[in-house]
Amino acid sequence: MSSGDRTDEPARVRIRVEGIVQGVGFRPYVHSLARRLALSGWVGNDGEGVFIEAEGAAEDIARFQRDLPSQAPPLAVIDRISATVIPVLGERGGRGFDIAGSRGGGRATLISPDVATCADCLSELFDPACRRYRHPFVNCTNCGPRFTIVRDVPYDRRTTTMASFPMCDACAAEYRDPYDRRFHAQPVCCLDCGPALRLLDRHGRAVEGDPLRQAVAVLRSGGVVAVKGLGGYHLAVDATDAAAVRVLRSRKHREDKPFAVMVADLAAARRLCEVGPDAERLLTGAARPIVVLPRRAAVVDPHGIDRTGVGLDGMGAGEVDAVAVEVAPGEDRLGIMLPYTPLHHLLARELARPYVLTSGNVSDEPIAYRDGDAVDRLGGLVDVFLTHDREIHARAEDSVIVLAGGREIPVRRSRGFAPGPLRLPLTARRAVLACGAEVKSTFCLAKGEHAFLSPHIGDLENYETLRSFTDGVAHFRRLFDVAPRLVAYDAHPEYLSTKYALGLCGVDLVAVQHHHAHIASCLADAGEAGPVIGVAFDGTGYGADGTLWGGEVLVADLAGFTRAGHLAAVPMPGGAAAVRQPWRMAAAHLDAAFDGAPPEGLAVWARNASRWDKVVAVARSGVNSPLTSSVGRLFDAVAAVCGIRDSVTYEGQAAVALERLADPAEKGAYPVQVEDAAPLVIRGDDLVRGVVRDLLDGVDPAVVSARFHNGLVAATVAVCVLVRDGAGQGSGRGGAADSRPGPGPGCGVGTVALSGGVFQNGLLLGRLVRALEGRGFRVLTHRRVPPNDGGISFGQAAVAAALDAVSPDTGTTDTASTDTAGRSGISRS
Repeated sequence: MSSGDRTDEPARVRIRVEGIVQGVGFRPYVHSLARRLALSGWVGNDGEGVFIEAEGAAEDIARFQRDLPSQAPPLAVIDRISATVIPVLGERGGRGFDIAGSRGGGRATLISPDVATCADCLSELFDPACRRYRHPFVNCTNCGPRFTIVRDVPYDRRTTTMASFPMCDACAAEYRDPYDRRFHAQPVCCLDCGPALRLLDRHGRAVEGDPLRQAVAVLRSGGVVAVKGLGGYHLAVDATDAAAVRVLRSRKHREDKPFAVMVADLAAARRLCEVGPDAERLLTGAARPIVVLPRRAAVVDPHGIDRTGVGLDGMGAGEVDAVAVEVAPGEDRLGIMLPYTPLHHLLARELARPYVLTSGNVSDEPIAYRDGDAVDRLGGLVDVFLTHDREIHARAEDSVIVLAGGREIPVRRSRGFAPGPLRLPLTARRAVLACGAEVKSTFCLAKGEHAFLSPHIGDLENYETLRSFTDGVAHFRRLFDVAPRLVAYDAHPEYLSTKYALGLCGVDLVAVQHHHAHIASCLADAGEAGPVIGVAFDGTGYGADGTLWGGEVLVADLAGFTRAGHLAAVPMPGGAAAVRQPWRMAAAHLDAAFDGAPPEGLAVWARNASRWDKVVAVARSGVNSPLTSSVGRLFDAVAAVCGIRDSVTYEGQAAVALERLADPAEKGAYPVQVEDAAPLVIRGDDLVRGVVRDLLDGVDPAVVSARFHNGLVAATVAVCVLVRDGAGQGSGRGGAADSRPGPGPGCGVGTVALSGGVFQNGLLLGRLVRALEGRGFRVLTHRRVPPNDGGISFGQAAVAAALDAVSPDTGTTDTASTDTAGRSGISRS
């Protein structure tokens, strides 16, 4: 036999595959690969992932191991493959290759997010010759519900909410056929054996007739329909019906905040918005988030209907693609999503027009997902419920991504992405629970190299949201087998998440300053540990000195930070009232910028003259007027001075409007002084004076907004350059007690990390990144987790893991929280 001839010497190997390898067709894939190579053995699921034993010719075993990761199913995410050579069994090992029954044991497997309906299933859905024609729950190995139906691991039908639906003979045959794409697809079902649609009235009583067609009739007549989706109930109305949208706004108590719109397909999305390659990829991908896109130039008819896009692509169909102005009042962007379940596809096809699809809740409550609770909470908001009898086990709202300036800005990471694991830059020595902040609440569990960020929960300000938070923590702990030993929380003493953390027993605690967590989140998102110059611009967060920070320049790594610069602080008259009424922040900033004597003729003063002096007096007294360095509040003030909004109905409304107003062609910038202090101080009053001067001179507010943005960019770059070069020897180094010293100003740090809710502003973000890069900086921005408070818990988890790695006496220090020097430590609960 020549040296090039094949050898048939037998070999046997035991393989462990870890990652997202359950519920994504991995076992059928392994089975097919092994059969193709004539191997014997088996593959199965357990709590750790996928286990394999394979036997055959040594060359075939080697090829099997080589091909295993390279040809894996598209939804699989392989973290690690380990293999051990074991004794050959020969005939004792049996012939053929089987899928073994699932095993118990460890619980370290990763769970796939829910996946949008694939092209094959969509084809079947609308094929009259297919037995799944118009079946609202058609799915296969490549698509369908995952996380939202999983009760436990390993991922098998018996551990999902499909356990109560025994398969019919035809579905069971597909499930057992290794050459069928439904081979071991756990949610597989059909019209004969699967869940069924139901239509209920607002009191929860059954309505006769075809549920889908009846629901569409309600939508066409201007009614509100609660639709049970993957991760909860949504409220739907015909997006072309202005009166119906107004009714929904009134019932939901949502005055102005834009609604998202679901359209049938990519062509329909293009008729409404500018859809480039990045938008197309996001809209049609497996996650199917809401994508916020620039609208086409609006054409509004005399009846208040936005006729944008009507007649494009040969449509000429009148109202088919018309969208009521009330859907997104005053907005030049629109949140668009494509159907991601068969039911959504059927609704879109039957209705034949865009429809609003918004979270099934009132105000800032968590989305309703249990049937009885939905009837109780939503009965007063809707006319009918389009529901079904497949239980949702875990709630998950729609994810949101903003495309602006060529950048993807994640605003909400939820359905389609959660609970996909995020890799930590530093391995967590002990299991961590990070409790997040208050607004846009999430939590994060970390174990080893993985962090599991929860879906969006909501604003943690009431009992319902707190219960959703605690239920979610319990579910994640069970699902990922995480028993936290270290609990991280925001240093704000009044957050419910903080009080929850402090009430836990038998754990070590670490308080993480809010803006340090923002920068740590950006670092971890990029897979880096620092150091960086961290620019954290947001609404407010509890500062290390007891004031409300929000315009921060830190020198930071995961273990600590130094406050190297900040926006000049002003009073926040009325506390939280100043968030709801931006004119109050205008009064405070004008009082500071003009030494108590702002010039006459300002419209913002005239509109609020009856209350102005009282509010200014409160600000000067310091009573219920905490000092804040918030850039978000500065945006509010400038928006009010420009006449955009004196009050808001949702977070960030005034700032968003100020961004939209800016003239993109304007290159001018208001000059801003950076005060040489320790830390450096950005003189926001220079920006305010520039705004006022131009407005009184009759300059177009669009130009004023652009100059304000450009001035803030220039000031931020100037501070970063000064910090890199040694200015701003700020307040003391943060970090673990007795830990190694960290970076400080002047250490030559050449990387800038941008985080905080203000960086959802695409204009500011894009111009700041370009300007920083022009000065030789490398710039990190968020890619996978939001820059807003939805990413705080991920940053807290990364900080806790880093502190635990460097603390020599973990759990023995006698101080928790963050002191005035910005120092974080670990303490025993």
